[in-house]
Amino acid sequence: MKLINNYNTILAGFFLLSACTKIDVPVENQLTPQSFPETDQQFLAAAGPAYISFRGSFCQAYWQLQTLSTDEAILPSRAGGWYDGGRYQQMHYHNWTPDNPIVGDGWTWGYTTISACNRILALFAASKDSPAKQHIGAELRLLRALMFYYMMDAYGNVPMPTGFGDTVRPVQKNRLEAFDLIESEIKASLADLPKATDATQYGRPNYYTAYALLAKLYLNAEVYTGANRYDDCVAACDTILQSGKYKLAADYAKMFYPDNGPQMTEFIFAIPYDHAAAQGEQYTWYSLHPALQAKYGLAYRLSNPVSTIPAYYAYFDDPNDVRTSLWLAGKQYDFAGNPVTIVTTKLGLDATYSGTDGATQITYQLDFTPEITLRDVAKFEAGGDELSKAKGIRNNKYYPDVTATDRNQSNDVPVFRLAEIQLMKAEAILRGAAPTYNTTALSLVNEVRTTRKAAPMTNLTPDELLKERARELNWENVRRTDLIRFGKYEDAWGFKTDADKNKRIFPIPAAERILNPGLQQNYGY
Repeated sequence: MKLINNYNTILAGFFLLSACTKIDVPVENQLTPQSFPETDQQFLAAAGPAYISFRGSFCQAYWQLQTLSTDEAILPSRAGGWYDGGRYQQMHYHNWTPDNPIVGDGWTWGYTTISACNRILALFAASKDSPAKQHIGAELRLLRALMFYYMMDAYGNVPMPTGFGDTVRPVQKNRLEAFDLIESEIKASLADLPKATDATQYGRPNYYTAYALLAKLYLNAEVYTGANRYDDCVAACDTILQSGKYKLAADYAKMFYPDNGPQMTEFIFAIPYDHAAAQGEQYTWYSLHPALQAKYGLAYRLSNPVSTIPAYYAYFDDPNDVRTSLWLAGKQYDFAGNPVTIVTTKLGLDATYSGTDGATQITYQLDFTPEITLRDVAKFEAGGDELSKAKGIRNNKYYPDVTATDRNQSNDVPVFRLAEIQLMKAEAILRGAAPTYNTTALSLVNEVRTTRKAAPMTNLTPDELLKERARELNWENVRRTDLIRFGKYEDAWGFKTDADKNKRIFPIPAAERILNPGLQQNYGY
């Protein structure tokens, strides 16, 4: 089982805190703000619930908000499954409502994590001072700032509570106010954040995570506040780039393997997942066809709904680029070179077959085709025959975990990594920031491309940079924010034609407005 010691401690803290609700614990052992936490390990253990909450839906509800609402991925119904009341259909068409479960789940994930941070920080405030209290408290403050950023980016005007136990319902802040609060929270945490980048810090944000978040905040500042902060973005990126603490991975594919972890020199902040003890990463289950189960030696059945669309896959046009090889396209073979086959019937292969011998058994080689067509538009149904189930190119970036016994995998997922820092700096320069340290936007992008075995570019335009971000950062929760920043979110793709700019932010979930009637719905909903 791949589970680092640092994360074991956090998990242990969760169970320790849970046990404190038992009424038969002797008084002298009860954990109170006066007696707990005191040691470094106790402070780390107390932080556990915040990280467990953060891990929970980063690859699920939040990924669905950031990815299924874009051209990066589509989740149609297949053989009647995955319709789920039209929630994924709404993501694709941009006709979601305040009742969409994904919209609600994303909000719940964000504010559950924020609440956990506030509760633990309140516990810390009543505890004895120590270096561990300062460092781990700063990490939690930064994690809360990251969640504030995600909520502001996704939902616009949002509550930003920083206290715990207050009975007054929080009020919304507009995006300018939210931006200023996030920036101030990040900067306030800097002095106490650890600069360690080794296994002892892995899975928790550090000093360089703070600058990665500042860089992202400043890169998108014009969207959030109307004023650009591109020079500030470059300065934040330079703090990381000039530290010498990180380097681009020599092997892009292995960076996302199930045995990845603190040895990944490109990861600035990553979420540790384990198929048994730290669940929530299920990308293989989402993306791969059941006929591939035997090829990868998996103990569970694959589900198969998610693929990309032809226009997005077209960005992967360099056969030497290692990032191209992480998509499954065309006829499929096992590792010995034998065709991956499915025994079916003529009618089972193609439900539109009209011959009289539809029941005749045939063997079909699995063949992923780019185009996705709908057999039932109202139900967003791609079809239940074998040809329909093979529609769409599949993402295999997070390599299947052979040790998993169910849909959960052990691939750690990056939140920030060095390649994105280089691409953010390149973009800021391309948008007008002053170049620094003898770099240009083109040289920064080409350094990434060369490491990925892709041919260097001779000219860099905004469109080409957006394509490069698609190649480098697919399935990493950035596409929606990228398309908005580049003015492309209203474009047509797949079956989506909606061009309503109000959809750049999601609605406040209906259930939340019942709980807090003071929340004002976003314009256009």
